Amino acid sequence: MTAPVFVVDRLDGVGREFVLDGPEGRHAVSVKRLRSGEDVVLTDGLGRWAEGVVKAAEGKDRLVVELAPVHEEPGEQPRITVVQALPKGDRGELAVETMTETGVDAIVPWAASRCITQWKGERGLKALAKWRATAREAGKQSRRVRFPEVADAATSKQVAALLAKADFAAVLHESGEEPLATAELPAEGEIVLVVGPEGGVSPEELALFAEAGAKPYVLGRTVLRTSTAGTAAAALLLGRTGRWS
Repeated sequence: MTAPVFVVDRLDGVGREFVLDGPEGRHAVSVKRLRSGEDVVLTDGLGRWAEGVVKAAEGKDRLVVELAPVHEEPGEQPRITVVQALPKGDRGELAVETMTETGVDAIVPWAASRCITQWKGERGLKALAKWRATAREAGKQSRRVRFPEVADAATSKQVAALLAKADFAAVLHESGEEPLATAELPAEGEIVLVVGPEGGVSPEELALFAEAGAKPYVLGRTVLRTSTAGTAAAALLLGRTGRWS
């Protein structure tokens, strides 16, 4: 099994010995119960990471680690962004968790017109914070050192602007005449997928996205829930683009 991953604020200028404390240190010492001689990985979640060996566990929240040199993992190509319509309840965190584990590079929460859930005011800020915390924890769990970016919630016009800049843009929708499995994909650049809400993407939104260059594609013979469609589509693209090879 690969070494557990812990997140630090930054790895710049770190010497041979590093003290992991605070919540991450507590998790390492009191939950993972790491001891001298065990391997760990420290990362800033932005691609910088270093392997380390535990020298000592002190108290309940302090881990002393001897670090190897710091590495930087470049972003993968093509980059995959999923625009995720806001699901009901905690299914949004489920979508973020599984997309992070799969390997998505960025997630954009989308306030689609047919979303039952709407992020407004303090409630919206809390929901966004949950998505970002979920991406961070899922990134650690899946041994990533570059976690997905979770953007601020976007309007349909903002999503259209994002699609217009993409090298390949797709809306997962049953009206599509071409399967995503046969679409011509770029070897590098930006792929942006749009996943609609439980109520579906509205005709007005489909027209807006089509003007931005995003065609509708079908994923398969079944209709997936909004919380699982992004993960399934991302897995298909990761395999087809060679990122999983």
